[in-house]
Amino acid sequence: MGNKSILVVGGGISGLTAAVEAAEVGYEVYIVEKNPYLGGRVAQLNQYFPKLCPPNCGLEINFRRIKNNPKIHFFTQAEVTGVSGQEGDLEVRVKINPRYVNENCTACGKCVEVCPAERENDFNYGLDKTKAIYLPHIFAFPLKYVIDSRACRGKECGKCLEACAYGAIDLDMQPKEMALKVGSIVWATGWNPYDASKISYYGFGRYKNVITNVMMERLASINGPTGGRIVRPSDGKPVEKVAFVQCAGSRDENHLPYCSGICCLASLKQATYVLEQNPAAQAYIFFIDIRALGKYEDFYARVKDNPNLHLIKGKAGEITEDPETKDLIVVAEDQVTQKLMKERFDMVVLATGMVPATREARPPVEMAFDGNGFVVGGANGVYGAGCVHRPMDVASCVQDATAAALKAIQSTLGR
Repeated sequence: MGNKSILVVGGGISGLTAAVEAAEVGYEVYIVEKNPYLGGRVAQLNQYFPKLCPPNCGLEINFRRIKNNPKIHFFTQAEVTGVSGQEGDLEVRVKINPRYVNENCTACGKCVEVCPAERENDFNYGLDKTKAIYLPHIFAFPLKYVIDSRACRGKECGKCLEACAYGAIDLDMQPKEMALKVGSIVWATGWNPYDASKISYYGFGRYKNVITNVMMERLASINGPTGGRIVRPSDGKPVEKVAFVQCAGSRDENHLPYCSGICCLASLKQATYVLEQNPAAQAYIFFIDIRALGKYEDFYARVKDNPNLHLIKGKAGEITEDPETKDLIVVAEDQVTQKLMKERFDMVVLATGMVPATREARPPVEMAFDGNGFVVGGANGVYGAGCVHRPMDVASCVQDATAAALKAIQSTLGR
């Protein structure tokens, strides 16, 4: 019999699912997550489709299962640096980066009140800023502050040290190395949004009111940078007319040659955000094809019937900006009417595709990849899960991670 313990790399919905499924049938599980919190991209969503419910409910259930299960051990701000050995008997080297905040933290926030330094808030995709010491987000697990060493002024400032009554700040904290012995590994490092600045003709990065679909999720979220108000980044004006541009860089040999499968549904969902906040608003979706397969067909049918939602079959061309108003002009050929459209919008949302994290950060372990960086096969007791396999919605990630957990269990048993 092999080592009855499993390493899960990645603490998003796929990693959490694999960890909980394996631990609840008796396996010792270790989660290694690079961020200072668990939850991954799902924690950054405003709502799931098709039910349009908040993700915190599902995450909170998983967090409770983790807290109540002594067989699950997790390490945040951690990364796997090496793997050696054979299936059933693997040694994994893990580096844990300093948080500069220890277990005494009560998340009281006194440190934030005195911190003079700021950083871009990566949780909100740079739409706002936090102090150098910050809570990643209001539902963060673990609920503990963290210091961004790139922004912190260190001991020459030290105001957080004075403000903390619990001795939770440790500016001398150093990286740690550890070794884990496991029988198998589930690699569930998730996905990254495609870099929209590479699509130069859409103006992302040049025009403030061109944002991406992941940024739209944060704008609509009650714990986002605007308290859930969907407004233009340039001037805070409420959005009255918005364009959703599908396949922004996807199905394009110059960028991503594949379809991510969920972008159409995400834009339909986000159109409901706009129209619920302002029933008089106008939302346009420029698309090549609407992909809403199987159970999602009903969601598509329900949303598209809103008279203020306009579905334009045509790929958006170059986007330009009116320098005085910061309005955006979108040009597209409507393939139904065969007419060239030129419409003015308050804001444009680019539906960028999903890129597997394994495309840029290849695991230090033997795995097979396709030309786009997706995992197509594991070896030596290592199995991919979730969006490292292919673009997936949340429900599909849960199913795929459950399957990966089963494979990992079989692997520890020597099959």
